[in-house]
Amino acid sequence: MKRLLVEDLEHILKHTQSLWDEVRGKRIFITGGTGFFGKWLLESFIYINEVLKLESSITVLSRNPEKFLAEFPFYAEYKNVSFLKGNVIDFEFPKEQYHFIIHAATEVDVKLNTEEPLLMLDTITKGTRRVLDFAKEQQVESFLLTSSGAVYGKQPYNVTHIKETDSFFIDINNPHSAYAEGKRLAELYCSIYNKQFGIPVKIARCFAFVGPYLPLDSHFAVGNFIKDVLNGGPLIIKGDGNSYRSYLYTSDLMVWLWTILFKGVQNRPYNVGSSSDMKISEIASRVASLSGERLEIKLSNENKYLLETNRYIPSVDRAQKELGLVQSVDLNDAISRTLLWNKSIRQNSTESRKLI
Repeated sequence: MKRLLVEDLEHILKHTQSLWDEVRGKRIFITGGTGFFGKWLLESFIYINEVLKLESSITVLSRNPEKFLAEFPFYAEYKNVSFLKGNVIDFEFPKEQYHFIIHAATEVDVKLNTEEPLLMLDTITKGTRRVLDFAKEQQVESFLLTSSGAVYGKQPYNVTHIKETDSFFIDINNPHSAYAEGKRLAELYCSIYNKQFGIPVKIARCFAFVGPYLPLDSHFAVGNFIKDVLNGGPLIIKGDGNSYRSYLYTSDLMVWLWTILFKGVQNRPYNVGSSSDMKISEIASRVASLSGERLEIKLSNENKYLLETNRYIPSVDRAQKELGLVQSVDLNDAISRTLLWNKSIRQNSTESRKLI
């Protein structure tokens, strides 16, 4: 399995270097460490830990670490990375002392949210409560929750950018609201534990992203388009193409998450994403153009997992003004890097099968 680009890891270090002294010799505990965000967090930590000689360590909670390490064996090479087998809902608390916790479990899964909303809701709410209880026992220095822009509800079309103070309608009588309501409750739990037990919770409300490790077979439009390119086209737009999205490259995402963990104000949510909006149809055209191939683009309304949100665009003024966070990698570069990374994965896989 191909690893992240060194230039991306260097980018993360460059923009977070001043933050890491407080981590020196300390332990980080992470849930969701085997997911899209998690693999980036792990690899960036490994790189920075080695370059800066922090002598820090990180423990990853995973339901099946054996399966993960079979697919990504290079993680087993690092003595400062360990795995705890367990489910986020009821894992046994490790005995070691941890100073920082990142709760990144339960990334959005539209299929799970549609077909098993009770499981989605329980995983988010019970899982968050369990990790907060662990944080209370540990007396951590900082606790980061990766929440979601879904907590705002459906963005009205006349609201161009969602602010952290906004709140829109969520239909609590619709089981498909499990993810959004679950994330709202997760934030509420964080607020309660902050006020009642003094846990220094930090909240990152994450929107949409593009980069290596992004699932290409989920509901992420840009990921679907990249998969279509790898398959030789056409690019299929699921919907009418008129919805608006914005994408932050994952090296920038890591800069934002690490910064919020170490420097964010307690119990004060920060939007994490790009404020540069674009129609889905324009994003498809951009991916096709950057692929360097002449590929057809088609519309398809057949998608039972299609998100109904017309706009999903954050205002990032708070993160910029309070924490100095900016989007450094533009969308063209972000798409190009992700395309090249996935093409190399596909090429290496094809060559391996030929050797067999």
